[in-house]
Formats: sequence, structure tokens, C-alpha cells
Amino acid sequence: MMSSFIPGLELSRTFYLQAVRPLVAGVPHSAALIGAGSEVLAFDTERSTDHDWGPRVVLFVTPQETGRVRRVLDEGLPEVFCGYRTELGESGSHGVQVSRASTWFTERLGFDPLAGVGVLDWLSTPWQRLAEVTSGEVFHDGLNVLEPARAALRWYPPDLERYVLAGQWRRLAQQEAFPGRCGEVGDELGSALVTAELARDLMCLWLLMRRRYPPYAKWLGSAFGRVSGAAEVSEELAAAVSAGVAAGAWRERHRHLGVVYRRAAALHNRMGRAAALDDGLRDYHRRPFPVLDAGRFAEALHRAITDTRVRALPRVGSIDQFAHSTDLLTDPRRCRAATRAVLDL
Repeated sequence: MMSSFIPGLELSRTFYLQAVRPLVAGVPHSAALIGAGSEVLAFDTERSTDHDWGPRVVLFVTPQETGRVRRVLDEGLPEVFCGYRTELGESGSHGVQVSRASTWFTERLGFDPLAGVGVLDWLSTPWQRLAEVTSGEVFHDGLNVLEPARAALRWYPPDLERYVLAGQWRRLAQQEAFPGRCGEVGDELGSALVTAELARDLMCLWLLMRRRYPPYAKWLGSAFGRVSGAAEVSEELAAAVSAGVAAGAWRERHRHLGVVYRRAAALHNRMGRAAALDDGLRDYHRRPFPVLDAGRFAEALHRAITDTRVRALPRVGSIDQFAHSTDLLTDPRRCRAATRAVLDL
């Protein structure tokens, strides 16, 4: 690892200003660091530099200029910039991706946000991809394509936000009693596994309520730690997932999860996206497993949806809430096909 690490966003900004922009002077273009890469979400460290990392720029030009700009960059970019090679990966190509804006967005998302964003577009696009396009930094937007596209994707429209939040609350409702039920029959390992799943879903819910797209697993905890109020619940979640597998540990898990449930309910009530609800815990039916009854919050959000088309959708949520395969979530075409099938769109 290098001893004088430069964060990728800073490196790419300087790379654009000092190496790329002079070569495309006079060519109308837009430039940014968006798309894949830990540096786009500002999570990169020295460890990130060992593969597919370096000075990068996404450069949009008109179709007529694409070929000429690629040739100019191929011939004019330095081999090394700020101590880092400009050739990335095994292909030997430099880190400037030259494309037409509509082509890049469609390949990355499955649609062009400059042409409008519909229900299928929103619900079939993984949170990671939405984060990648709305994070990073715009260096120059001479074509006026980056800022409008990012603004269009900044966050869900109100009724789709309610639909997605309801889907996340429903995921909690489906398993909130299981840590206790597993533990009651002596399956403390199973109880711990369910608790970890609930902790993940609670972290995603918290991010969504704070209007942040949850990133994929590697950076979920890092993203959660950066949002307002996370410090209040992270200690409880950590205690819940580290309670061990000794007999009776499930009671500790329920206790810590209960604190987080109540704080999530209080945040729901403060956000005002649906009717405020009692945040008290209650036993699951007549079983001694304290739960929030998270389905109440999903129902309240559904009742607050005014768009009849959104309200009529099957109550399974967006692609992240009913699918977890990386091979699926990184393929926009298959994401759209799966969402159409699941949501009858």
C-alpha cells in the first residue's frame, strides 16, 4: 500500500482539472466521478488501491465528438499522475470513460433519467446504483446533463417513498418474533442469525427514513454510521448481534432490538410520512417475545399513499427488498425483468 494515500475523489478531481480538461478544451462536455467504486461513496482507503482504483473521470460528450475525444485522451494522458498509474485493471486502458450521457445512464441504470423516471425505473434500480449516480462529484456540466439527472434521482417521489418504507417495515414484521422463538426451543445460533438479519433491515430502514440510499453489504455499516441519530442505536444493535449463543441469550437480543424498534418508531413519527403510531412494545400474540408489531407501520404508510397505481402494487417493495443476488442486482436488464414479473408491471 502507498504511504501517501490520496482519496479517490480528490485524486480524480485534480486529474480532471490538470490532465483531462486541457485535452478537451473547446469540446462541449460534462465530467464527474460517479458510478462504481468505493471512492464515489467516499469509503475508499489505502486498501482500495490494490485493484481497479486510480484517477478516473466519467466524461460525457456529444456522439459526434466521442471518437475524436477518445483518440486525444489515448494519446495525451500521462502514464502516471500524482504517483498513480492512469492505466486501470488488466485491460491497460486509462480511467477516463468517454460516453454519451443517455448511453451511460441506460447501461448503468436500465433507463435514462433525463427522459423521465417512472414507477418501474424507481423500483427496479438497486439502492447501490442510485447511490452511485447521486454521490461522487460533478466537475463540470457543460452539456447540462449531470445535474438534471442527479436531481431527478436524488430521492423517491412521496408515494413511492412510502411504498418502499412500508416494504422495509414489512420485512421487520415478518421476523421480529423469531429470535425468541428460536431461542425458546434451544436454537440460540438460529436466534443469532435472525437477529443479524433484523439488524441489517433496521439499518436499511434507518437510512431510508433519513433519505439515504443504503449501499451494499460492504459499506452498509459505514453509511449507517454517518447518518443522524445512528450513534443512538448502533450500540444497541452491536449488543444484539454479539449476545453470544449461551442458553437464554435470546432474551438479551430481544431487549436490545426492542430499544432500536422503539427509536425507529419514534423516527417514523417525527418524519410525518404517515400517521403517528404508538411506539410501545407488546408480546407476540400470547408468546413472551416483545415486538413492535412492525406491520402496523407498513399499513400506516400504505394508507397514506394517494397514487392509486402505487397503492395497488403487490406489497413486496423494491428490488432490494425481494432479491439479494449480486448477479441479479448488477444486471439492470434482469432487475427490470424481475421487477416487472414480481410487481405485475
